[in-house]
Amino acid sequence: MQTADSRLTPFTISRRARVGVALVLACSAASISPATVLPEERADVMYHRYDGGDVTVSGPSVLVRKNVGEKLSIAANYYTDFVSSASIDVQTSASPYDETRNQYSLSADLLNGKSVYSLGYIRSSESDYQADTAFFGVSQSLFGDLTTISFGYRYGDNDIGRNVAGVLDPDFNEQMKTQGFSAGVSQVLTRNMILALNYEVVTDEGFLRSPYRSVRYITGPTTQALQSEAYPRTRTSNAAALRGKYFLPWRAAAELGYRYYRDTWGVRGHTADLGYTHPIGKWTLDGSVRYYRQDRADFYRDLYPRRDFANFLSRDKELATYDNLTLTVGASYDFRIPRMAWIDRSSASIRYSFLTVNYDDFRDASQSLGKFGVLPDEPLAPGTEPLYKLDASVLQIFFSIWF
Repeated sequence: MQTADSRLTPFTISRRARVGVALVLACSAASISPATVLPEERADVMYHRYDGGDVTVSGPSVLVRKNVGEKLSIAANYYTDFVSSASIDVQTSASPYDETRNQYSLSADLLNGKSVYSLGYIRSSESDYQADTAFFGVSQSLFGDLTTISFGYRYGDNDIGRNVAGVLDPDFNEQMKTQGFSAGVSQVLTRNMILALNYEVVTDEGFLRSPYRSVRYITGPTTQALQSEAYPRTRTSNAAALRGKYFLPWRAAAELGYRYYRDTWGVRGHTADLGYTHPIGKWTLDGSVRYYRQDRADFYRDLYPRRDFANFLSRDKELATYDNLTLTVGASYDFRIPRMAWIDRSSASIRYSFLTVNYDDFRDASQSLGKFGVLPDEPLAPGTEPLYKLDASVLQIFFSIWF
């Protein structure tokens, strides 16, 4: 399932095996590539932690990429999330929960002349959700390696369950299938500037809602009730992105990007980001700012006027109208490990992001419905609660070696 907001944090990627594709590839290839070459031989160990909105997600990830001869590169990735959640989504209609998500992936890149063929498989599993994703891609260099075109396809098969009182419900079993097509072109414009354009279309079919989330509706002047969400069985999304990178003196570089998203549910999203990288001796410092704005889905409402108001019902805050600002800073240090001649170089990196999300039409219903069945001392009338705001932080620590 493609999301309108493309930020890669646990805030949006939970239960999305497709992000495993991005995690595998992001560790080995830049977003703007001037030519088709095999990824570097390397190994990466990462620890990540997300904390925000009464949700904590943390865990390790390990990626190893090794060449077999001069034309084949093999990569394996392991990724774990330990999730502790009492988010606003579950406070009013469910219970806090802890769970673990494990993800395994294997991919290969084959170099054939000026072409690179990529193939991979990802499995992501947790107690009530299992996702299997296969992907294929090809990239081709043209015009003296000044132009690179790429195409990709992925297919995902997801089995969705539901936990009741911590036990998997044997009578609940749903499926979701996802297909994604992508195309891109990158062009070396000058000695210092590269421009890339990418387009992606994703189709989702099956059970597309959460089995736990509810919508609320008015039953009286100061009363309300809950019912399950109801979603369409299909969704098609389109996203186009334009990104430029300019190489500055002192080996520094600046990047500027824009992404537009729209889908058949009525969601429209705009993303703009700016990044800067500056090496200083063995250190590399980087920073970025990212802004995202989204319009709500056609059938989304924070509060419905009555039960069964429409065929489709949603109170998922990810389908609401909101904006998001993310600030990121990072630093890495290159060094050599003594008495290990087989390691060309190594580095240690740290990256910290702070993000804030402001919702235009999603209210903090815990101030009227209460939290986990406990009503507030002075509950507010439905629809008068303050708008919800989320602040979160993301910490990533890397250790990498090249061999």
